[in-house]
This record gives sequence, C-alpha cells and structure tokens, in this order.
Amino acid sequence: MLAVAALAGSAIRGTAHELRPAIVNLTVSPTGEVDLSIDLNLEAFLLQIGAEHTTTDASGRASDYDALRAAPSATLVANFRNEAPPLLQDMSLRTNKTSVAMSLEDVIVPETGNTEVARVSRLQFTAQLPPDATALSWTGGAALGQAVLRVSTSEASEPFFASLLQPGAASEPVVLDGVIVDRASSVLADYIPVGFDHIVPKGLDHILFVIGLFLLSPHFRPLAWQVTCFTLAHSVTLALGLYGLVRISPAIVEPLIAASIIFVAIENLTTTRLSRFRSVVVFAFGLLHGLGFASVLTDFGLPEGQYLPALIGFNIGVELGQLAVLAVCFLAVGIWFRHRHWYRHVISIPASLIVALVACVWFVERVA
Repeated sequence: MLAVAALAGSAIRGTAHELRPAIVNLTVSPTGEVDLSIDLNLEAFLLQIGAEHTTTDASGRASDYDALRAAPSATLVANFRNEAPPLLQDMSLRTNKTSVAMSLEDVIVPETGNTEVARVSRLQFTAQLPPDATALSWTGGAALGQAVLRVSTSEASEPFFASLLQPGAASEPVVLDGVIVDRASSVLADYIPVGFDHIVPKGLDHILFVIGLFLLSPHFRPLAWQVTCFTLAHSVTLALGLYGLVRISPAIVEPLIAASIIFVAIENLTTTRLSRFRSVVVFAFGLLHGLGFASVLTDFGLPEGQYLPALIGFNIGVELGQLAVLAVCFLAVGIWFRHRHWYRHVISIPASLIVALVACVWFVERVA
C-alpha cells in the first residue's frame, strides 16, 4: 500500500519531465561532408541532469530546470553559448583513428510553449572527412549522457547503423561504404536495457498496469494467465508498429493506455476471480501497450536489416522489467499476506483505488 501510494505521488507530479537519450543523426555525403544534428533536452543538458535520474524532479534541481524550461528560446540559446563549451569538449568525431574537427552551425530552440511537455532543442554541426576515410566513430562525451547514434548517407532515407551509447562511450567503427557492421547479437544486447528501462523506472503507466493485474489475485495461475495474454498481445503490436504495418497516433494510444489501467483497477473492486472476459480485455489492452512500446522504440531509430534483433532485445527487456515489478509485489505483499482473509479489504481494494485514481489523472492530462 505504501509503495503504491509513493508511486502514485511521484506519478501525479505532472511537471516532471522524463529524461530520454539524446538522438544523434549523422549524415555523410558522397564527398565526405558530414551533417550532424543532436536532438536533446537542452535544459537538462545545461544543468547536467543525466539519465541516472528518472525524471527532472528526481534530480534535486527541479526548480532550476523549471526556470529554464519557462525561459524564452533566445535566453536558452544565450545560456548555451555561454556555458556549453566545457560540456562539449569531450565530444569527438574520429576517422581512421584521427580526430575530425566539428563546427557548431546552429542552436535551434523552440519557443516556450506548454511547459508541461519537455522541450526538444537541436544542435547542428558540420564536418569534412578526409579523402582516405574508410570508417568513423563518434562519442558525445560524458556531459551529453546517454545517446542514440544513427548514421545514414545523404542518398538514403533510413540509417544503416544505429546504436545506443552510454555516457562517454564511443561508437564502434562505422564502415562508410554502407556495410552494416552492427552484429545481430550486439544489437540484441544493446536493446535489452532499453526495454527494461522503459518499464523500470520510467514506465510508470506500465508498472501500474502490472500491479493492477497482480492485485486481483496474487496467485501463480491467474497471474500467469493474465501476464501471458498481455505479453502475447503487446509483442504482436510492437512488431507491427516497428515494421510500420500499424500506426496510431500517440495522442490516441496514450489516453487509452490510461483507460486500460482504470478498467483493470475498477474490475479488481468488483470481482475476486479471473474471468474469461478479463483475459480477453487484458489481451486487448496489451495490444494498446504494444503500440506505446513501438513508438518509443521507433524514436531510437533502427539500422536496416537489424529490426528483428532490436525487437527481440527490447521485448526481452520489457519482460524482464515486468517480472521485476511482479517480483517486488510478491516480496512486499504476496508471500506474506495473500492467504490472509483480510487481504482483499486491507490491501487489494485500497491499492486498486489508488491505481485507478492515478490513471484517472493521467487520462484527463492526456486528453486535455
């Protein structure tokens, strides 16, 4: 109960912005010209609020962040030009073990807009590779934090290389003749932590949905059946969404995900047994959650020919995250209290009410 209440409290604080990796797009022309753009949360970058924090509120610098988020774009650009040089000094582009000079061409910051939503700014760089360049490697430095690197040619619409880089890590050498150097096993391993991270700690809506499944009956058989239905469903739409076969706007999907949590929590209040109808509904809601997963994974950008290992790795990470949530539920509640006659009235019903309340707040926020 206390854990659910604490989770609810953190979830309702709507001004906190989830911290996501920077997206780095590197485009190479046939003449060796490089256009490099970095889409990032510039406010968090300037304050050095890194990915070790779940949200900006968790960083301890929430007031500083909120002030920058409310600032006009011109103010943020000026702050960047004054404060960024030391933060960018470890960013580098190398080819054949030789450093290549990068020139900052522009800093694009959207106007303030809705401060409830994180502002995505863009840094634009250019560089010129030497004529003998056969491969390149890029690092954003520790200050940039976690980043997704996508490399493409100016003649192609899709990247031929993509990799999730940890803070300060350099990418493996990217061969410039378009050969995909990302091995399937490496891609799969890269995307397991991405999937896990999307559940724990960043996927509060998915965490509450899994808790809602647990609260109905913390016993293996009904829980295993619900989780199996949910897993099969979100695996289907994750794959369909990733391959572009199904596309639904997040503006539709996100409120429906909140509604799915409300439904599960309210049903926990009205029934004590797993029904066939609930399994069908959980499967249907799993389809929605899969579309949410797909939008996150698509944002990262995937290398051609490596969709399947990335999909498998991400899905494994998601499942591990869900199992971690269930393990905590069992250790905190299930093992000790599931056989108590007062379990439903003291734990299941109050916790389900909290879950429903939080999901109602999310639903209103997402349709507003």
